Amino acid sequence: MSQAHVGPGSTVTAQQIRRWGPTWSRRVGWALDHVWWHTDVVGAEHVPATGRVLVAPNHTGIVDGPVVHGAIPRGSHFLVKEEFFTSRLGFLMRWAGQIPVDRSNGRPALEAARTLLEEDRCVGVFPEGTRGRGDVAAARAGIAWLAVHTGAPVVPCAVLGTRPPGTARGHVPHPRARLVVEFGAPVEVPAGGGRREVAAAMTAVTAAMVALLDAAQERTGLRLPEV
Repeated sequence: MSQAHVGPGSTVTAQQIRRWGPTWSRRVGWALDHVWWHTDVVGAEHVPATGRVLVAPNHTGIVDGPVVHGAIPRGSHFLVKEEFFTSRLGFLMRWAGQIPVDRSNGRPALEAARTLLEEDRCVGVFPEGTRGRGDVAAARAGIAWLAVHTGAPVVPCAVLGTRPPGTARGHVPHPRARLVVEFGAPVEVPAGGGRREVAAAMTAVTAAMVALLDAAQERTGLRLPEV
């Protein structure tokens, strides 16, 4: 009987994550934001310059990861689906210091992210887990688990323009397309680690993300896709 495939997300450990990766990869993201596209970054001062912090963007488009990675004003390690690590770009994801996630078993990735946060690093998590409408209607609690177990504040983040209404989920914005990345005030979550604390943290983070998205859409005129 053949054995089931074991992907990088199911075996990842914190020791495998390259701490120096975000130093160069953030510069690549910045260039994409401001040279290839035209990205308006708002509220970057809400991201603490030092110390542990989580960033929670909504997720609609295939380029959301590099766009937000370049907009955050410090190096960051993002949880990224493991399929990117087994693609032709896999070596870049590893060199960039990103964290592979097995979406059927996210615990190894969460434990790796927890260690990075305990080193006072910045970790990005898309609470929705996969590309969709980006309205945070189906968020997962992994980011709340990380927050309550590490005491890291969560900075909500609104991403607009990466997949305009009427475009496919694989849409790539054209050169000089107008994009928006807006950060909101950090959400402080209750300490602990029990289900009650995680649920309370998830409620607070989701509410902050929805409020930020509504305000950002109203301010910019950019809208989320229909599906």
